[in-house]
Amino acid sequence: MSDLQRLHPGARYSEATIFNGTIYLAGQVANDGSLDIQGQTAEVLTMVDNLLAEAGSDKSRILMAQIYLADLADYDGMNKVWDAWVPAGAAPPRATVKAALARPEWRIEIVITAAQL
Repeated sequence: MSDLQRLHPGARYSEATIFNGTIYLAGQVANDGSLDIQGQTAEVLTMVDNLLAEAGSDKSRILMAQIYLADLADYDGMNKVWDAWVPAGAAPPRATVKAALARPEWRIEIVITAAQL
């Protein structure tokens, strides 16, 4: 298992696992649940940037993004932040679905799979 690396492992889950040059991030949610969808999206994407950098990658290497919204009325607001964040010409495959998130204050959760640099 020396080729498997976990970042920030906890009792329940790790923030990321790296295996064979692929990075799997845990679902990222906002720390500040009082923010609107644009604020929460920006906070989550900053977390994604930081974890990818720690794992030896960046947002241009995202293989797949899965986005969970508590309310589909937030779709356009989330996309405004996403569109400004994703690199031109490097938009990854993406799924966006409505989901009941674990805490009522969370409006968005994002799961990322990426390739290492």
